[in-house]
Amino acid sequence: MSYCINPGCPKPSDLANNNNRLCRNCGSELLIQGRYQVMRLLSNKSGFGDIYEAYEGAIPKILKVLKPSHNDNPKVVQLFQQEAAVLAAMKHNGIPQVEVDGYFQFFPKNTEPVHCIIMEKIEGINLKQWMHQQGNHPISENLALNWLKQLVEVIHLLHKNNYFHRDIKPDNIMMRSNGELVLIDFGTAREMTYTYLSAVSGTGVTKISSPGYTPPEQEMGQAVPQSDFYALGRTFVYLLTGQELTHHAIYDVSNNELQWRKHAPGISGEFGDFIDKLIAYKVVARYKTTQEILDNLNRITHKSFNSRIVYNSTKKQSNSISKTSKKWIYLAIFTLISGIGIFYYYKYIRTSENISLTKTIKDNSFVNCFINCLVFSPDGQKLFSASIDKNIKIWDVNTGKLVQTLPGHEGFINYLAISGDGQKLFSASADKSIKIWNLSNGKLISKLTGYNSYVNSLAISPDGQKLFSAGADKTIRVWNIDTKKEIKILQGHTSYVNSLVISPDGKKLYSASADQTIKVWNTNTYKNIQTLHGHTSFVNFLVISPNGEKLFSAGADKTIRVWDTKTYRNIQILQGHQRYVDSLAISNDEQKLISSSDDRTIKIWDLSTGKYISIYADNVKSLAVSRDGQMIATSGVGKDIKIWQKKR
Repeated sequence: MSYCINPGCPKPSDLANNNNRLCRNCGSELLIQGRYQVMRLLSNKSGFGDIYEAYEGAIPKILKVLKPSHNDNPKVVQLFQQEAAVLAAMKHNGIPQVEVDGYFQFFPKNTEPVHCIIMEKIEGINLKQWMHQQGNHPISENLALNWLKQLVEVIHLLHKNNYFHRDIKPDNIMMRSNGELVLIDFGTAREMTYTYLSAVSGTGVTKISSPGYTPPEQEMGQAVPQSDFYALGRTFVYLLTGQELTHHAIYDVSNNELQWRKHAPGISGEFGDFIDKLIAYKVVARYKTTQEILDNLNRITHKSFNSRIVYNSTKKQSNSISKTSKKWIYLAIFTLISGIGIFYYYKYIRTSENISLTKTIKDNSFVNCFINCLVFSPDGQKLFSASIDKNIKIWDVNTGKLVQTLPGHEGFINYLAISGDGQKLFSASADKSIKIWNLSNGKLISKLTGYNSYVNSLAISPDGQKLFSAGADKTIRVWNIDTKKEIKILQGHTSYVNSLVISPDGKKLYSASADQTIKVWNTNTYKNIQTLHGHTSFVNFLVISPNGEKLFSAGADKTIRVWDTKTYRNIQILQGHQRYVDSLAISNDEQKLISSSDDRTIKIWDLSTGKYISIYADNVKSLAVSRDGQMIATSGVGKDIKIWQKKR
């Protein structure tokens, strides 16, 4: 459809405008600037502007339109124009990209001009939303160091160009699908020279205030570059504690200070001191420049890395792995079941004598997009990719050519599953829907709706009759695949449901949640049989042994727990990861378990001894293993999909 942005249009979302050049209700142009087709209104809750989704050809964009009520306010118009100017002046992955002509005026029919900014669309969520999704679980020092470095590099660029942000907070930091952070909302950015001159002349600076994050000098209308450091530090107090900065648990109103360290017991004293210097009440007590901050971050990171590298005796050789260990690694990889995805891949695959790169699939449509999921067809002849461009693509594994594109989702696709007979594909999306596709002709069979939030995971019963879906709305839904009807809603979890797995006999369903529990369900009665407790943070991923006797769970508490599925007892805890564990896979012989973690390592566990080998991984986001274990497909931040094959 085409959405009309004329503020006076009586029916801006008229479906009949789909193929029109002019709005049939008000006569305004629908192809803005002759380039941008506006598709829908994303938000009108901001006091300053409305946010729309637009497309320039096939490339998604964000269109910001200043509310007409501000057109007569020169200061607001200036701030709006300032955002476009700041963004257009800088090119960095951590800043939304705006072209030089990104700011423009649009002239609707019979009304005053509309102020517009067209910019890159950042597919993802902000850090406030991310924390809510994770159950407000505090982040680790290692992740905080990584994120701080990303953001300080952006602020460094901003300050180097004589601007500072003035409104850094979790809501204004977006996370791309590849984990990169992006600082947004530059409408409050101010040129340093102007600010200093204003301060000297006594005219002050426009007051921008976000409770808990705005520094005291800015509250008085006297913002300086170091004001950004204060807001950045306060942002990380929130991330490290999971506590709202104005909550009585952390804010001492009598002394007007944050008592935050006791809520972040896992951080080092040196890193705590670093944060405290960022959030010092007096400007003079804070770091002076972004370079000083970066130097300190590098020093703390170096110490943190050195302290971690000695925790396991298997890491004595830092740059080499024995041939025996490599053989063990490759054996474990190639005995994995199919469909393992979204975890980092081994850097050693590139130089292995046992496997070779056989195909690189390139597609220019992946530019500025990231592939969230890969899965092979049961016969290994086709590869399915799901991207944040909202499309599913089907590739011929032998030729590397695109066979078909399945469009239709309105949000990025989180998960793919293929029926056992290879006839149906199921896709779960952030658009709150599940779609079922006929793989013989690529036609959409059905769209399953009912969720009021994104769908995280899918599981198909062994007999192919039922589909189970997990949602961020805390529910599990059961669907009859033949009738496409919802059979049952399973409730009981108190937070997001992250992962599902079905026992090999199809009698039990296991669900993992951010509420730190695993629930066991009878797939016939839909009753909750048991709730497994043990993890001290949210549970991310589940996998079950091929014989159904053991359940493995990956947690944000850095552990992997092994459960007896008959007694429901926790019979083993695998420890060694330094950050939360993302995903798991088990070999068909049930002897080895592979885990991936946010600490950027993949560990291969010998389940008979509980010992592991730790390997630092390349930045590969998605991985799939063919059912026969002969092929691996990987994709990362770039646009390429690589197919590797075991040498026979």
